[in-house]
Amino acid sequence: MKIGLYFGTFNPIHIGHLIIANHMAEYSDLDQIWMVVTPHNPHKQKSSLLDDYHRLHMVHLATEDYPKIQPSDIEFKLPQPNYTVNTLAHLQEKFPKNEFSLIMGEDNLNSLHKWKNYEVILQNHDIYVYPRLNSGEIDKQFVNHPKIHRVGAPVIELSSTFIRESIKNDKNVVPMLPNKVWEYVEHNLFYKK
Repeated sequence: MKIGLYFGTFNPIHIGHLIIANHMAEYSDLDQIWMVVTPHNPHKQKSSLLDDYHRLHMVHLATEDYPKIQPSDIEFKLPQPNYTVNTLAHLQEKFPKNEFSLIMGEDNLNSLHKWKNYEVILQNHDIYVYPRLNSGEIDKQFVNHPKIHRVGAPVIELSSTFIRESIKNDKNVVPMLPNKVWEYVEHNLFYKK
């Protein structure tokens, strides 16, 4: 089975994430998409993150009506900070019959050469790239790489940071979040301060 790993802090998960994940599930050769909730991204400050299990629960709420998309807490059990190369090695060992690929935005592709052991990732895994506005120029080594697949997914310029700031400033973000996620955020008064 071909599984696309969509990593993120999902703080909170929003409709943009779901649109990309669903597009990958329906319009690529991936059989399933796993939304991998990252407990601590080495490039983000941990202090701004909601508790890992709240974010995982929101991904459960957001994906329960999408049979090809499921949440994953695989990184919760791994040493921190998490590096993608380590997570991929762990998954391949745990699920040897599955083939794991990465899903990332063009902006992440631009910084791929800075990732820990990115050559190992590219040697062993496909990467599915969705378009982003203002992603800059792609490094020449990645332009026609046989392991990198560009997917013409919709361009979604919506960020969790924008949503958190909007909630803090009492703006209506209901259209940006799956209904159950919004209800959970509202009920728990998340991002108010």
